[in-house]
Amino acid sequence: MKRFILIFAVAVLAFGCLTACGKGGQSDNRKLKIVTTIFPEYDWVKCILGDNPADAEITLMLDSGVDLHSFQPTAEDIFKIINCDVFIYVGGESDGWVESALRSGGNEHRVVINLMETLGNRVKEEELVEGMECEKEEDEEEEGPEYDEHVWLSLGNAAYLVDKIAKAICKVDMDNAVVYTENAKAYVEKLNALDASYKAAVDAASVKTLLFGDRFPFRYLTDDYDLKYYAAFVGCSAETEASFETIAFLAKKVDECSLKAVMTIEGTDRRIAETIVQNTASKDQKILTLDSMQSVTSADVKKGVSYLSIMESNLAVLKEALQ
Repeated sequence: MKRFILIFAVAVLAFGCLTACGKGGQSDNRKLKIVTTIFPEYDWVKCILGDNPADAEITLMLDSGVDLHSFQPTAEDIFKIINCDVFIYVGGESDGWVESALRSGGNEHRVVINLMETLGNRVKEEELVEGMECEKEEDEEEEGPEYDEHVWLSLGNAAYLVDKIAKAICKVDMDNAVVYTENAKAYVEKLNALDASYKAAVDAASVKTLLFGDRFPFRYLTDDYDLKYYAAFVGCSAETEASFETIAFLAKKVDECSLKAVMTIEGTDRRIAETIVQNTASKDQKILTLDSMQSVTSADVKKGVSYLSIMESNLAVLKEALQ
């Protein structure tokens, strides 16, 4: 409720500002304004535009380490969405606030890109696999399927989305369309090359199973390379404690599959993974972390962290996990 009260208040404020400024406010700043919710979108746009040109302003909304599932927009965030040329967001359940934000203000020229809508039938439902904790639901009526929001963790999806985003930006800034198209093409080639490296690594691996003592946002990645997986929780789960039955099941699977590692994701403690290891026969598995890019900060961006660099690091971790 607080979220929608905030959005309403900002809408009123924004309307007043737009009415007061009129067209003059827009003409004072002719920068191409692009607002992105998450880091992968932000980095893709930077690569499409090329070296973050001075005549463009790119905003990363989730730049403080808050992940998609717990993000709440500020008044400034909503105002930027109202006044931008291009707005890019994931489009899953966690983005429930976006619809109200898009109705705020009167920017009829804004281009909006919903990643999940753009991907269409590439989007996957969340999957409850054997051994996972079931979230405690109190809803009286059964709701429709929940879709996995972590679409950026597929290099194939990334290549497809970069192409679509580039075409949308070209329509907004036709003067630089040739540059954007060439930049996007070069970047997609890099994504495809890395995708090929993932496929080669999995083909050469002696193990084809990953086990997470954690949430599991990597379904798109595992499906891309035909990897089997087990996990304590689904990708968007709010649960943090695993039952004895879950721990015992996962520890048994580590033994059965002869796994050398138990996986975690970034930004979480390792207690569940450590407990799983302590309940295996050998108790000597490594605990490795795959980065789902849900906690990338503006400080990381300043240090040169990129979508490709994280996916390259994940490939190195994957190779070690599948030994």
